[in-house]
Amino acid sequence: MIDRLPGDIFRQGQVLNHTYEIEGVLGRGGTGEVYRARNQISGRVVAIKALNAQFSGNDDYIQLMRREEQMRDVLNDAVVRYTECSRTEAGHVFLVMDFIDGPSMSDVMQRRRMDPRELMIIAHRVAEGLVAAHARGIVHRDLSPDNVVLRDGAAEKATIIDFGIAKDTSTGAKTIVGNEFAGKYEYAAPEQLEGRAEKRSDLYSLGATLLAAFRGQVPFAGATPGEIIRRKQNRLDTEGVPEPLKGLVDWLTAPALAERAPSAEAVVDRLNKSLKPAATRGGRAAPPVGGEPRKGRGGTLALLFVLLLGLVGGGGWYAGLLDPWLNPIPVASPYKLAASFGPDGASLSGNAPDVTAAQQLALAFTAATGATAPKDALSLAQGIPDERWVGNVADLLGLMQGLPEWSMVVTDNTVAFDGIATNRDQFDQKRSALQDWATRSGMKIDIGLKTGPRELQGQVVLDALAPLALCGPLTPDKGPLQVYGLGETITVTGAMDSVEARDALATALEAVIGDRSVRAEVTILNKDLCAVRKVLPPVGPGDAVIWFGDGVTGAVNLSGIYHAGDNPVVELRVPANLTGLSLWVLVVDNTNNVFSLLPNERQPEHDIQDLGEIIDGIRHVRVLHSLDEIRTGKGVYSITVDPANFGKSEIIAILSKTSLFGTRLPATLSVGGLADELAGVIATDPGNIVSIASRVIDARP
Repeated sequence: MIDRLPGDIFRQGQVLNHTYEIEGVLGRGGTGEVYRARNQISGRVVAIKALNAQFSGNDDYIQLMRREEQMRDVLNDAVVRYTECSRTEAGHVFLVMDFIDGPSMSDVMQRRRMDPRELMIIAHRVAEGLVAAHARGIVHRDLSPDNVVLRDGAAEKATIIDFGIAKDTSTGAKTIVGNEFAGKYEYAAPEQLEGRAEKRSDLYSLGATLLAAFRGQVPFAGATPGEIIRRKQNRLDTEGVPEPLKGLVDWLTAPALAERAPSAEAVVDRLNKSLKPAATRGGRAAPPVGGEPRKGRGGTLALLFVLLLGLVGGGGWYAGLLDPWLNPIPVASPYKLAASFGPDGASLSGNAPDVTAAQQLALAFTAATGATAPKDALSLAQGIPDERWVGNVADLLGLMQGLPEWSMVVTDNTVAFDGIATNRDQFDQKRSALQDWATRSGMKIDIGLKTGPRELQGQVVLDALAPLALCGPLTPDKGPLQVYGLGETITVTGAMDSVEARDALATALEAVIGDRSVRAEVTILNKDLCAVRKVLPPVGPGDAVIWFGDGVTGAVNLSGIYHAGDNPVVELRVPANLTGLSLWVLVVDNTNNVFSLLPNERQPEHDIQDLGEIIDGIRHVRVLHSLDEIRTGKGVYSITVDPANFGKSEIIAILSKTSLFGTRLPATLSVGGLADELAGVIATDPGNIVSIASRVIDARP
């Protein structure tokens, strides 16, 4: 869809290099924008990717654009075709490429879960594109549902876009652009987090993309850098994915390179075999079951005809002696009955020894389902296991009443049963009744009963979590309009105030989730931190990132864990073009105290554009300094970890449209005081807070 609103770089109607007329904006990202344009000479519609001014002069970003422009040498229908890389008179660097008209896989995922065979076809097409790119030594590095477009909406026309530079127009995705890594954490291979990207890295991203599209959700990669690194060492959870898609995803996403698919060519070969229809025998259609007539059959028929004539002449016809020949009742072995009921309707088929028994079974089926059985649903057959069989099966059908969905297959005296109960009480009642029936009837039953619903709406989980969110929001891994299938795991993230509360989460949700498990990936915080989190509005961090480092070495601290003697350094980092907002930074420690880091007595300014320093288009606002910076007068606050501050504290950065607290908060106040202040300003102007970034410092011995 074209956005007719003006872009930040080009405007509608503007003509680039006397050739390309801008028609509208296709996508916006942190580094630039993508436009739809028309070649005024040929009339061809193209897509143009342009860098913002601050990045058009950055060598790292220019190198990424050059890398992407190398794709002009790759000629394959599954890869977007690039035309040129150029620079406007105003200095904006831009790429020209084919315009692919159709939804991305990400667009489709927002509407529905994608079919396994559809995904196999997309995988085949994308793998063919990767074969062509890898042959030129080009690694995509950012393959994801955003970067696979289904031309005209067709899986068989899937096209890879966006080589070289990472862009992101979707809310919540984590995209990094840097010297050695460009990609989304959710889809990146483990080795990419170490700064290494190779051809097999693209295969990992393809597998993660297929899994996300099947499940209809972005895979959870972790909430912190340390958690992301740990998760990438484990295999992706493909439970419930049908074969052969499951095997393909497992092969593509093996964390160890040696166990992963060796090449895109190997992937194409495997998919050729999976998607190829079964060959007919010897190149010809197989003969019908039963083969050709056996020799001598005609002689047997002739003899039978002569015998019939003899019987008719002797009165055998009138005596009924020919009934077993003309209307035989066959012998069924095994003796079977199958019945089912559910959203797709009701069905009944199988055997009965006589018309009366067939009527008895049909009536029991109708009582259980409310549906009338077809007259020919049951075939008369000899071979019934025992005289109690009809009565036992009719009783079993009676036990089905009230179940929203069930199926049963009776084979002689053995029953395979599957069903879904509406709740745990019905599950217990029906399971007990089925076990009692098996004891009375002497028949064997395999009970495959589950607790429903079959499809659990994400909104139901959100509503059930709300009363438990005493330390800020608890968030399930699926949105309110998405669905959890039976047997799926519901992953909940957020924070809780105790291990006991976390361990009780699954029990608290048991009444609504049915046969699903709960994985609580929550941070355990003290009650002081939870008191503040509880009053904060549910807004995300936006473009703000809290960075932790070491005051002595200057190295980044990904885990947020510091030990005795360490000197934590903390910065808020935001894009340089983010202006017109007020910044407040607080630290809530584990002693019921809150410290106002910014603004403070030496730094009263809190307008974001007047704070920190800009490096490579990013504003760095330091709020906890190194000891050396304090000695030289470059900072206000610095801490050293010692037993007095062991425990978890939280840095909270709040960006608001106008000044949040009027002037400035006291240097120190209580947790209760801060909670009251926050509740007051939020109630006064609920939409004032734009974003909230937070991160926990864990001080240990």
